Amino acid sequence: MAQDFGLPLYRSWREGGFEREMLRNAAPTAPVLFESPDGLIRVGGEGPIGTRLRFPQVSASLTTRWCSSVTKIGVADRSSRGQERFLNRRTLFVTGERAEESPNRARYAAFEPHRMDTRHGTRRRRHVDHWRPVHQWSEAQVWDSLKRWNVMPALPYRIGFSRLSCATCIFGDARQFATIRWLDPARFERLVQYEQQFGCTIRRTVSLEQLAEQGRPYDAALSSPDLARACLSSRPIPTVLTPAWELPAGAFGKGAGPTRKK
Repeated sequence: MAQDFGLPLYRSWREGGFEREMLRNAAPTAPVLFESPDGLIRVGGEGPIGTRLRFPQVSASLTTRWCSSVTKIGVADRSSRGQERFLNRRTLFVTGERAEESPNRARYAAFEPHRMDTRHGTRRRRHVDHWRPVHQWSEAQVWDSLKRWNVMPALPYRIGFSRLSCATCIFGDARQFATIRWLDPARFERLVQYEQQFGCTIRRTVSLEQLAEQGRPYDAALSSPDLARACLSSRPIPTVLTPAWELPAGAFGKGAGPTRKK
């Protein structure tokens, strides 16, 4: 997408990702790596010693649901604070939360100073605003905008998923995990083994195997196995632009996540 719209792209991530943090045993949280105009930068990794050895738990709390804070929010903060190019200038931080997704998100401001903002500080001043441009949009408006710009819906939406996060997000519902078990049985089995190893399931009252048994794979995935397998590929697609735009199978479906009621 960045290439299609002529935008520079700089990626950032936690070294070892989610799995390394989950398996952390008497070790500090891993460093953050991020791309910049000056090359790849690595920061952190010298924090306090700690142990997790369990999945993040289904909760709105970022302490309990540590995956969001450790692998997303914290990474964005470290990569932004770690670059001198953001000092003494204005930066706009753009995210896509929408009010209709949950009561919590409805309370977000559409425009406000970002938590990294230090415009009134005396040293290392950063003027950072946070803009949520689609905060008041309906889901229909989101799809209409993508159609207007000929932007192809992401592949998982096309095989039935109504929400995009991690492929095996802890908030996944029965149909999502049934689809993952059908599509990527090795990955699903690894998660099952971790539940057994930790002696703690992702859901408090049901194991992943039991959850997947309660659902069935998405019809759109079953009817398009090649497209479903493409969702697992790490190869970039040539373009996200398409003249033959279609509303994906996952549109207006039930999304399971921290912002939705179960």
